[in-house]
Amino acid sequence: MGTTSTPSTLIIACGALARELLAISELDGLDGLTVECLPAELHNRPKEIPEAVRARVRRAEGYDRVLVGYADCGTGGLLDAVCEEEGVTRLHGAHCYEFFATSPRFAVLQDHEIGSFYLTDFLVRHFDRIVWQGLGLDRHPELRSAYFGNYTRLVYLAQTDDEELRARATRAAQRLGLELTVVDTGYGDLRTEVAEFATAPVSLTERPK
Repeated sequence: MGTTSTPSTLIIACGALARELLAISELDGLDGLTVECLPAELHNRPKEIPEAVRARVRRAEGYDRVLVGYADCGTGGLLDAVCEEEGVTRLHGAHCYEFFATSPRFAVLQDHEIGSFYLTDFLVRHFDRIVWQGLGLDRHPELRSAYFGNYTRLVYLAQTDDEELRARATRAAQRLGLELTVVDTGYGDLRTEVAEFATAPVSLTERPK
């Protein structure tokens, strides 16, 4: 009797999701899953995301299926157009905050306080590089009010129970002059969607030839 090999799945993801995707793969035993990441700094240049994804998709040889590990992420629908043209699927939602919190829970958070600035584990861990330095606040701290004057709170969507990250989130909120709210999300819809994609029959997820 022959054996059936595990279908190979490539996730081309935002670098901000690398740790979480590897954790999900291990937790759910997703054999055959490969995670490759584009620079997380594209967060600050979302218009560059679609073509960066396209270039990597076109080099994705030898995989049964490809999942784009991005939500829309500020591309204004341009990433959806690339995915349609290249015959691949992306994660659902407008941004990672939504799929970590899950769409219904994120809607409640937004309705409760529109003026919220969100951080994930990754963004807390790299707050200085991605947010503070990325926005130039290390050189021009006077711009803080211009960037954050309309925000009222910092919402830390916590994927893990890490006291050091919570302490860092507290310091980040203080530096931005915002109140801190911590919401424990775990991996949310990201875990569900990745597992479903990676374990679905290949006929449902494979790229058109």
